[in-house]
Amino acid sequence: MSLTCKNKKISILFFLCLVFISLSKAQNLLQSGSDAKRISPTEFSIPASPVFDLMGVTPSQVVRANDIKDFKVDWAFKSWSLSPNIALQSQPFWEILYNRRDIKKYQEASSWKRRLSSLDVSAGTVLDQNSDRRIGVAAKISVYKEKDPLMLKDYYRDIEKSIQEEKSAIENDIKMLKNQLDTISDILARPGLRSHLEDLEVELLSFNSKRQSMINERASIIVAENWNSSWIDVGYGKINSYVTDPSGSLKSLRINRSTASGFWINAGKGLGKSFLLSGLVRWHTYSEQVNFNILDVSENSFSDTSAIASNNLLMLGTNLRYGSPFFAFFIEGIYERRTLKTPFEAIAEVFITPDNFEIVKESVNWTIVHPFRFNFGGDWRINRNLSLNFSMQTIFDKKGTLKTFLPVVSISCMMR
Repeated sequence: MSLTCKNKKISILFFLCLVFISLSKAQNLLQSGSDAKRISPTEFSIPASPVFDLMGVTPSQVVRANDIKDFKVDWAFKSWSLSPNIALQSQPFWEILYNRRDIKKYQEASSWKRRLSSLDVSAGTVLDQNSDRRIGVAAKISVYKEKDPLMLKDYYRDIEKSIQEEKSAIENDIKMLKNQLDTISDILARPGLRSHLEDLEVELLSFNSKRQSMINERASIIVAENWNSSWIDVGYGKINSYVTDPSGSLKSLRINRSTASGFWINAGKGLGKSFLLSGLVRWHTYSEQVNFNILDVSENSFSDTSAIASNNLLMLGTNLRYGSPFFAFFIEGIYERRTLKTPFEAIAEVFITPDNFEIVKESVNWTIVHPFRFNFGGDWRINRNLSLNFSMQTIFDKKGTLKTFLPVVSISCMMR
């Protein structure tokens, strides 16, 4: 099956939306005057994008709170080789309603509007271990947040007051110097006045960055104190996986759990100052393809056959982190279970064996889902814009036998 027009339109729409937001942000950075009242929030963590989480290519399957209030790019590296895996993420309602606005606009907004501002969209693509190209989109929203740095209404007030007083004083000095230049008759004094005026104008333009530096320093204290604050997120996404040819062109759609829609609830609770306990419930809906042979009893001949049945996959996970806002170790356990547990159940759902034919049981096969995963790794926030996440992932079958051991690394970069 070739790539459909519908899938193309969805993917293009999401990517164009994210690109538009990033271009808008770049333009706004050039407008220093309009940024004078802007407060850039500091997120408690920089985990991977929700679409990567849904694809299962993140170091931690049970992720932390993810309220970025900015544009973000993720790179993921899974298995023993590098592949071009990238995801884009942003929060459109925050960009439209509250970014580049006075902080009071957000603080005075209704609760549901502040929740809406946490809605983020992400789009991404990965090349998996089977050389299938996976393309997905996802959206996530925060329905509960124990700590919101932007709602500490008095926390930044002294900074605003101090900056405004310094700014007013310099503006008055600039006004006085301009008046002197207009009235002074001594031409030898003019160069000194102009030089002083230029210095003051440069200092005035630097107030925005000075203010931002003071706010970021203050916000870092909030992060240090509340890095493991409690939260509840809900999300939904869709992934398509395509078989590719050697040149990378998309061919047929892969019919298994790699092509699915997913809904999830992710929540966390802080334990003291150093621990964070989080959990995940995710429900995948997808089509399951079962391949098998049927035997023509009358002619004693075999033929290849396949059946496609609707299936669901339940994922439960729990994660324990220990550390600080800058570095944390984690261990986590994952359990997965399909609604149709065996391929024979899937065949029985959609396939009627013709008369004088038999299914060759030994030939029946489908994509294997091992139920147990155990992952361990860490998060390193290199600076306020860059985070490195890494883990070693182990997969076990229902008998507890180790089947897979994989290193996974992702890099998240805030595009400030």
